[in-house]
Amino acid sequence: MNFSIIIPVYNRPEELDELLQSILSQKWEGKPEVLVVEDGSDKKSKAIVDKYDNLIDIKYCFKKNSGPGDSRNYGMERASGDYFIILDSDCLLPENYLGILDRTLRENYADAFGGPDAAHPSFTDKQQAINYSMTSVLSTGGLRGAKHEHRQFQVRSFNMGLSKKAFLMTGGFAKQRIGEDIELNFRLRDKNCSVRYVAEAFVYHKRRSSWAGFFRQTRDFGAARPILSRIHPGSGRVTYWFPSVFTLGFIGSVVLFFFDYKVPAMLFGLYFLAVSTDSYVKNKRFMAALLSMFAVFVQFFGYGTGFLRSVIRLYLQGKSTKEAFPKMFS
Repeated sequence: MNFSIIIPVYNRPEELDELLQSILSQKWEGKPEVLVVEDGSDKKSKAIVDKYDNLIDIKYCFKKNSGPGDSRNYGMERASGDYFIILDSDCLLPENYLGILDRTLRENYADAFGGPDAAHPSFTDKQQAINYSMTSVLSTGGLRGAKHEHRQFQVRSFNMGLSKKAFLMTGGFAKQRIGEDIELNFRLRDKNCSVRYVAEAFVYHKRRSSWAGFFRQTRDFGAARPILSRIHPGSGRVTYWFPSVFTLGFIGSVVLFFFDYKVPAMLFGLYFLAVSTDSYVKNKRFMAALLSMFAVFVQFFGYGTGFLRSVIRLYLQGKSTKEAFPKMFS
């Protein structure tokens, strides 16, 4: 396969350095093209890219800030490959990543693919906990790492691929800053493009380094869901309400606890105990297991409040998507 790797980056030169090193370390006979698209950063990555200039086929592009989706399109428009691999700058590739993709796509081609993410053993306890929260069956239902190909898997932009043909058919990512990868899934299927989940093609994903950043990220994810349901009628699911129900239920259990009705709070306590136990079984790290409870709470509270805020603005206040969240479409 003739791969072009597209990496949008915004103020993260150190993370980019680690990602490029993992690309350099690939045990694959081919030579991918790498395009780093600097999305109007203040902390530029040009010096990092220059380190790899004679080691890999790499190109550096600087553009005005317009969001990650538009930056990915910018890179794909300038790429020479026939298949684009799209990665977030906070990812690391296992050394057999490109080899697995090359073999898999030759044996069972797909217009687009998505792969899961995992936490590297070297990651901090906080990063391990956030990774658990974003991938566990107890928090997301395991949908981000579904191993059953009959499920309607949705590719995610931290680890996905898109053929040049599919890019030209769909026009790539929409010009919105949140949920742009999920929106692309709908248009891929509208164009009858084949989409495949490749379980073996996982990346190590560092995710957010602070709880505040994780909260803002999940809040934005929640806000994007009702917007996507309006843009693509019929795409909404009752499961999208679960984090909001969880959030309201948790608040209600705290209120009831002070009125000496403790059963709801006890049920939430048992749930978080199950989360901590499951995290410890998977990660074998005591502190990461404890932090997993907080990570799940932050994820549900962030997503749930973001979803409710979006529903209120769109359906109760009657605002358009751009009126409700102008920064999401700037």
